[in-house]
Parts: sequence; structure tokens; C-alpha cells
Amino acid sequence: MILNLLNHVLSGSAIASMSDEEIIDKYRENANTRYFDVLYTRYSDKVYAKCVSMLKDEGRAEDAVQDIFMKILVSISKFKGNSKFSTWLYSITYNFCIDKIRRKRKERSLVQEVDDLSNLEGVTDDVDDNELLEASVKQMKIILERLKAADKAVLLMKYQDELSIKDMTLVLDMSESAVKMKIKRAKEKFRREYQVLFSA
Repeated sequence: MILNLLNHVLSGSAIASMSDEEIIDKYRENANTRYFDVLYTRYSDKVYAKCVSMLKDEGRAEDAVQDIFMKILVSISKFKGNSKFSTWLYSITYNFCIDKIRRKRKERSLVQEVDDLSNLEGVTDDVDDNELLEASVKQMKIILERLKAADKAVLLMKYQDELSIKDMTLVLDMSESAVKMKIKRAKEKFRREYQVLFSA
């Protein structure tokens, strides 16, 4: 009994010291969920933080984490090791959140269209210009919120998450030149928003 418990503890610590790729190989060999649990423990907090930053809602972020790891569990056989597991996981998280944001905007757009048809005079500008101008300390956050989800995400990848261009090519499934162009265009949009909002 004690020997079995000791072996269990030792094997648990051995799994915890393995690399992500070794754990994935072991999981593929025998489908033992203990291996997958280690990956979940390592990365669930990071995935949650990324989901909160993109979805802006803790409840939706919690649901997203469960959905993302379910996708990982189902599609782990597709991980070829061409990138680090963390980069592959980031890619799935990013794409999942972008899809959620787009769907939510589409739903809002449909609701707005119905509202517009029923009350053509009911359209108002939700942005209080005076409030934005006064919040100079939060300029960057304000501008990012005004950008499209894809532009915002690419800037956060580059400057907040500090992903390399190579990692971004894997996440976005684009060539290096396409990624650089995407960053350039996002920066131009950021600059235009800054000039509109904050230039005297």
C-alpha cells in the first residue's frame, strides 16, 4: 500500500518535470488523462488571462477556457511539433476568442438592424467625446477598444505578449511578410485613432 502510494507520488513528480512535447507523446501513447491534466495545470491560468483580456468578461472567459481545452483534447493528435506547444495553444486561444468576438458583434449588428427598422430616430452615439478626452491616462486602452478585434489582437501579440514574428506566423497562419504588413496596418490605424482622439 505505502509502496504503491510512493510510486504514484514519484511518477506524478516525474510527469510534472517532463517537457510539454514529452507529455503529449505519452498522452498519445496511452490516453492517460494524468498527462493532459499536467498541461491544463501549466496553461489554464494563462489561457484564462488571455481570454479575459480579449473577451472582457470573466464568465465568458471561464467558459472559453473549458471549450479551448476541450478542443485541445480532441485535436491534440494534430499537434505536429512544428512550433512550441504554448504557441499552438496560443493560436487556438486567439482564434477561438476572435471567433467569439465576431459572433457577438454580428449578433449586436442584427439586433441594431431590427432596432433601427422599428425606431429610425433611436440611433445614438454611445461615445462621450468629453469623457474620452479627459481620460488621457487611459489613452492606449481607449484606442485599442476602438480598433477591430483582429487589429487589437495583433498589436497585443506583438507589444504585450512579445511574440516573435515567427511565432505570430504560426498563430495567424500567415507568411512573415504578411504578418509584418498586418502589424504595420494595425499601427497605422492606431496612429489615426490617436490623432482623431487626442491631437490638439
